[in-house]
Amino acid sequence: MTKSFTNDAVAVKVTLRHSSNHGSIEGYAQDAAAGLMKYYTGPMNCHVILDHQKHDFEHNKIAEITVHVPQRDFVAREGAQTYEQAIDSCVESLTRQLKKFKEKQQIV
Repeated sequence: MTKSFTNDAVAVKVTLRHSSNHGSIEGYAQDAAAGLMKYYTGPMNCHVILDHQKHDFEHNKIAEITVHVPQRDFVAREGAQTYEQAIDSCVESLTRQLKKFKEKQQIV
């Protein structure tokens, strides 16, 4: 199930695999992805994929966030006990990636 949300400068698409309805998780993922705008000021598309693994009982909630900016893609994939923790870990990783990319652009 895929839902798309569009903001002024960021378009967020949330996909749930092996699940049908998690409205609060979708909203959380949308807000978290939109929060990445403060680290990159240009146009940005985000794709959040939420999945769960049956065979892993500790880190069975998987979040994968792909951020598309002009000329570059950033990807983070994390597993945790809850979707919120997995999303937060992905956002932390993407924050580091976007900051590093921004620093490299300023040097050039």
